[in-house]
Amino acid sequence: MQGPLHRFFDADHRRLDAILNRACLDPERVDVVVFQEFRAGLLKHIGMEEKVLFLAASRARRDRLPLFAKLRVDHGAIASLLVPTPNPAIVAELVSILGPHNRREEEDGGIYDACDEAVGPEEAERLLEELRHFPEIRLKGHNDAPVVHEHIRVNVDLSRAQWRDDAIS
Repeated sequence: MQGPLHRFFDADHRRLDAILNRACLDPERVDVVVFQEFRAGLLKHIGMEEKVLFLAASRARRDRLPLFAKLRVDHGAIASLLVPTPNPAIVAELVSILGPHNRREEEDGGIYDACDEAVGPEEAERLLEELRHFPEIRLKGHNDAPVVHEHIRVNVDLSRAQWRDDAIS
């Protein structure tokens, strides 16, 4: 049975998936207004994981799960893909990272289960209150400079390489 943190973050994944699907109803273009809602929600979701969930689980365990570092690399790739003006190619790249990333978090024995187990039921309920009051993200404008696209390439390559390395070893 999934714990409260798992259920909270899983529900947020479903909410974000629905917004992204609305932004991409036309396969030829991305609805930038709807995508902004997705962008703000995804950055908030990442912030909640990084600043609340991962820290609380690390404190409770008195160590950091190795998977935290890998998910943070994914978060860097995901965040970098939210910088340029969205288009179908950017969204396809984003989905190629988000799909496996979310599965690693949600699967049985994944990071959400590990966090629920580490903090226990009472602390999980306290964390849920904190998560429900997590501040909204103030978005900056999109940036389409060449350096942004190089940054994306580097971050996406790092994300993919870390998981490929796991599959090899």
